[in-house]
Amino acid sequence: MTKRLDLRVDFAFKSLFGTHGNESILAAFLNAALRFPDEKKIQTVQLLDPHFNKENQEDKRSILDVHAQLEDGSRVNIEIQLNNKHDMEKRTLYYWSKMYSSQMKEGMDYGELCKTITINIVNFRYLSHMHEYHSTFQLYEREQKLLLTDMLEIHFMELPKLLIKWRNREVDPREDQLVRWLLLLEASEDEEITQVLEEIAMQEDQVLKKAMDEWERVSQDPEVLLAYEARRKALLDEKSALKRAEKKGKEEAIKAMAIGMIQEGIANNVISKLTGLSIEEIEMLRHQ
Repeated sequence: MTKRLDLRVDFAFKSLFGTHGNESILAAFLNAALRFPDEKKIQTVQLLDPHFNKENQEDKRSILDVHAQLEDGSRVNIEIQLNNKHDMEKRTLYYWSKMYSSQMKEGMDYGELCKTITINIVNFRYLSHMHEYHSTFQLYEREQKLLLTDMLEIHFMELPKLLIKWRNREVDPREDQLVRWLLLLEASEDEEITQVLEEIAMQEDQVLKKAMDEWERVSQDPEVLLAYEARRKALLDEKSALKRAEKKGKEEAIKAMAIGMIQEGIANNVISKLTGLSIEEIEMLRHQ
């Protein structure tokens, strides 16, 4: 079998879920993610121009998001993130506001603005105080928990939390369609997940079968592979840069702590024990 693209890479995700001809795949994912009742199930989705953000360099990254419009006019943005940049909530609100405001045309009434939904799929633990892998946020009054409006809806789907539940057999892709679709993103690295999903696809889920067949096809497309490898390399470089920045930040924080202790007259051996710095490093700080 051909090595399939890692769907956690945003380029690969968009190749499967955000490409014309694959709207039924996207609709199935959204039905699972948004958990609409049967009478409100999404039948069709319209993929939107991904270039609605053009104001700065950061906006250009949005072309790898999936933008769609539902039958009732609601807008949906799906972003997949491999690396934790520690700014997800601000990025999310920024992109939500851009997508919401982009609906407004000259002479249009505010009442015509439609619900806007952001879905963040992240390959790291983000909401450490939340146990569930899928969290949904809206605008509520703090004390009474009264919903102000349903125009804003933000979802976080944390893949590491889902994998833990999968390994502990706390979730079942045969019973939960969202589990099914999110595990598909992990399938390139897990043969057991692939086998289970292939069985479900053959036995009961024709849209999942279409998705897996399309995933197999794009994984063999030379042009797709070239662009995919370039994007994967860029993400790995970004991850390395983030790790270097994080390491440098920690080192600077430890040095600042040590300097504070030096100024308080604390002995070198105590500073070394508390900070992990060597006596030589502490002596250098004393003479700066």
